[in-house]
Amino acid sequence: MTHRTVFPIAPRVLKELRTADDAGRPTAPLTDPEGGAPLRCCLRHSEPGERIALVSYAPLRRWAAGTGADPGAYDEQGPVFIHAGPCDGPPEPPGPLPFTNSHRTLRRYSAEGHILGGRLVGGGPDAFEQALAETLDDPAVALVHVRAVEYGCFLYEVRRA
Repeated sequence: MTHRTVFPIAPRVLKELRTADDAGRPTAPLTDPEGGAPLRCCLRHSEPGERIALVSYAPLRRWAAGTGADPGAYDEQGPVFIHAGPCDGPPEPPGPLPFTNSHRTLRRYSAEGHILGGRLVGGGPDAFEQALAETLDDPAVALVHVRAVEYGCFLYEVRRA
């Protein structure tokens, strides 16, 4: 199996997003009445009563800014849930890959930030792990965005360790 590292939204970026999102809108926290929102800050589902925010996030743009890549037209932003205030982030050591019990898309990107294609994955955590390992075995793949099928939302980024 390919070794990989899962990247939630970085704490520095979360601090920025809690003021204004990547579309320039002020953040509007809310109390989650039901729970179940996929939180990108700590890679778990929200609990009822937690303070969360739905913000616009541009993951490829932010990755490209740190690498010098130019994603061009592949740059996009979309909605993600985060805690409205600081949180502890994902567990250490990391547990199993989060959010793998539904259909997901693995969107592959080159080192230049261009989409190399996507892969629809279903069948639970084992099928997801296998598909991700096969995706990362391709040397042209620099990073993978895991996305929800239903809304296309970014869940987290994966790179080779």
